[in-house]
Amino acid sequence: MSQTVIIIIIANVLFSLKGFNDQVFFNKNKFQIGAIKNGEYLRLFTSAFLHADMQHLLFNMVTLYFFADTVIAIVGIPIFIIIYLGSLLAGGLFSLNYHKNDLYYSAVGASGAVMGVLYAAIMVYPELRLAFIFVPIPIPGYVFGLGYLLYSIYGMKKSIGNIGHSAHIGGAIGGFVLTLLLYPIVFETNMKMVIILAIPIVLLFVFQEQLKRKI
Repeated sequence: MSQTVIIIIIANVLFSLKGFNDQVFFNKNKFQIGAIKNGEYLRLFTSAFLHADMQHLLFNMVTLYFFADTVIAIVGIPIFIIIYLGSLLAGGLFSLNYHKNDLYYSAVGASGAVMGVLYAAIMVYPELRLAFIFVPIPIPGYVFGLGYLLYSIYGMKKSIGNIGHSAHIGGAIGGFVLTLLLYPIVFETNMKMVIILAIPIVLLFVFQEQLKRKI
């Protein structure tokens, strides 16, 4: 595993553990619409290193572990860092816009950044396969990525847990756009995958008003 990825994982673990045991620290750094609108913009960044619980932290870090080194091996560390941080910010900004009228909305998690890395990995290496203990047959990376995005849409719509589901979506968009901008060769080598991943993103914008309506 790349030293860059190790540093990111350690930062997430230490920051999250501090948040688990210090409610004041957690509340001061979590993503919250009202606080951000009042000028606490640093929360857009710090909230991405906090997690709701150990399971949430583990899932994000394992996902990062699966995909990060693939991106680094193909595009290099500088572009990977831009994709990670850019997706992190995109996730926060998407959440801020989606929940702009809900001043008490709050969330935490590195999911936006991780989702951006996941999408980048799928775009630069579409042959990627994942194998899980409970899934004996390796599944294509894009199936996992699209499934993760669909779950995020559902979680955002239903407001499931204290997790930034909308940040997942913003992060996916950020990773998608940044990969195209910073590694445009994917247009030539993986155009089919670009189109497949673009479809749900386009549909999100088309039906965004319907998604905001509560069932």
